[in-house]
Parts: sequence; C-alpha cells; structure tokens
Amino acid sequence: MQDLIYSMIQATLIYATPIILAAMGGLFSERSGVVNIGLEGIMMIGGFASATVIVFIENFTSLAPWISLIAGILAGMLISLLHAYLSVNLSSDQVISGTAINIFAGGITIYLAEIIFQQQRTDTFNQGFLKSSIPILEKIPVIGPSLFSRVYPTVYLAFIIVLISWYLLYKTSFGLRLRATGEHPQAVDSMGINVYKMRYIGVLTSGALAGLAGGIMVLTQNTQYTITSIHGTGFIALAALIFGKWRPAGVVAASLFFGFSQVLSLYSNSIADVFSLEFIGKLPNEFFYALPYVLTVIALVVFSGKSVGPKAAGEPYDKAKR
Repeated sequence: MQDLIYSMIQATLIYATPIILAAMGGLFSERSGVVNIGLEGIMMIGGFASATVIVFIENFTSLAPWISLIAGILAGMLISLLHAYLSVNLSSDQVISGTAINIFAGGITIYLAEIIFQQQRTDTFNQGFLKSSIPILEKIPVIGPSLFSRVYPTVYLAFIIVLISWYLLYKTSFGLRLRATGEHPQAVDSMGINVYKMRYIGVLTSGALAGLAGGIMVLTQNTQYTITSIHGTGFIALAALIFGKWRPAGVVAASLFFGFSQVLSLYSNSIADVFSLEFIGKLPNEFFYALPYVLTVIALVVFSGKSVGPKAAGEPYDKAKR
C-alpha cells in the first residue's frame, strides 16, 4: 500500500505540472485585467512547437528537451500577442478572442503537421524528459520517496516558477502595478503607469507559461503531438484558476486536486485491489476518464459564485472612463 501511495503522489505531481503552469499564466493575464480562455489553444501550439523542434534536434544535442521547451514558450508568446492586440488595442471581446485562439490552434497545428510531417501529427521522438531522483533527498522518510524519487525535473521547475511568480506579484512594485491594473486601471493610469503595457506583459507572460505547459505535457506524457495531446487541460487550468481564487497558493492546491483526479483513472484497479473495494474495479474505464472533467464542472458550480476575480478583468480599458 505504501508503494501505491508514493506512486500516486508522484503521478499527481507529474499530471498537475502543466495545469499549474497554465493556471499561473491565466493568473498573470487576469490580474492585469485580460481574461484568457485561450489557454487550451496556446498549450496546443506550445506542445506542437516543442514536439516539432525535438524531432529535428534530438539526435544532435542532449539538451533537446530544454531547447524544445524554449520553442514552446516562444510559440505561446507569439499566439498570445494576437490575443493581446485584439483585447488591448482593439478592445475586442476577450472571451471571443480566446475562443478563436482555441479553434485556430486545433486547425493550424494539424495543418502545419501535414506540411512538415505529411500526416496529422508530428513524428515520434525518443528524447523526451526522463524521470530522475535527487540522491540525498530521496532517502528522507516518507517525503523522499514521494517527492524526490522518479519525478520529472519539470515538476521542480513548475514549483520554482510558482515561487518566483508569488514574489513578483506580492513583493515587488511591478506586481502591485499589475494587480492594480486588473482592479482599477483608471487609477493606475492617473499615476502615470501605462495600462496597455502592463496588460501586454500580463498576456505575454500568460502565453509563455501556457506554451511551456503544453511543451511539458507533450514531452512527458506523449511521444508525439496529436490533436488530442492536450485534451482539455487548458480548460481544467482555467477551473483551477477560479477554484484557487486567483492566488498562487490556491492555484497550486486546485491544480494538485485536478491532477489527482486524472491519476485515479490510472490507478483504479490497484486501489480496488489494495483496499478491497471491488465496486471500483467493476466501474468502466470511461468513468475514470470523465472524472477530471466532471470534478471540474462540480468545482466551478460550487466555488465560482464564491470566487471574486479582478474587478476589471474582461473589461476593455477606456481612458475616458473615470
């Protein structure tokens, strides 16, 4: 039973990593006042870019996975630049813009795959991220086997980014300005701070983190990019953002919860055997596959009414409004 628990904790961290990063991206965007429901599409483009790059460079360098992640980040920023321009400069409806990105991403990735690989997916790659252990820390009782043994390095990268994000948002003048832009942009403008600039920074950061999340998801959970590689993780990240009340700690907790719900589908038979829960073993696999999305809907129904996001999120900035 102990080995099962350790294994489930490790898997939860792995599956929660892209959710954490994408949700943190959404946090930056919405804290600046721009709603970004295009996280799913940005993750798809980031995942496709990472998978494409690693296919071509994996035979030339051992740093291929990390270089591929940089490609995913840049691709995510590029597509988020479109969202920023539409939302900030043209005052377009941010929900429609994000929806358009989600639809566009599904088409453009398959179209590019057809051009580059002559098929509706990338070629398979062999040099994705490998699980590793931290020699000394893995010996720590309880914590070591579950947190520092056989875990992808991207898990630690995600938590480092969360800590940096928390510090930037709550311990620096930049973070104060970004959060104020999402609450009362007119007051920020009156202090001489460029609202457009702050919102661009928020959206581009969102694109970078979502692109990174997509790249990590493809390079740790797949051997190629397909249209189903992301399979709704961007929308789960949005739910984690709301569930976490737009705060880094809350986002991490919510992401771990949703990550654990995904892991249940992988360990349902083991849980049934270890805990003698025969009824779990008799449930169809489709029940567990649907569970993360069912829990997402339930979480939104229960908590969305109690969660209050940034006041100006979703509202185009009007300088004439006071």
